[in-house]
Amino acid sequence: QVQLVESGGGLVQAGGSLRLSCAASGRTFSTYAMGWFRQAPGKERELVAAIRWSGGSTYYADSVKGRFTISRDNNKNTVYLQMNSLKPEDTAVYYCAAHSGGSIWLGANYDYWGQGTQVTVSS
Repeated sequence: QVQLVESGGGLVQAGGSLRLSCAASGRTFSTYAMGWFRQAPGKERELVAAIRWSGGSTYYADSVKGRFTISRDNNKNTVYLQMNSLKPEDTAVYYCAAHSGGSIWLGANYDYWGQGTQVTVSS
């Protein structure tokens, strides 16, 4: 069992930066790949970035490559999403989730989800 709590969202101007954090409880956190998803109003949920349990492999949606960086600290049971050069189209609720197996790109393959944190980017 893993419980996830996101923080760090807020309102930022276009071009600004935010760092999201996802704190996990549960001794098995370090065995899970972790992902950050987002969902904007009227749009499908999409994977933004994911990271394997060791941190050795990372994955990014094309729309955020070069701007966002995912990282994790297994000693702190925390995964991060550093978001730079933010755009209005990045506005969404961001969720972290723990991957259970299968394609890392599919939300259905994540067992545990946080409650989400709102990110709003003004133009």
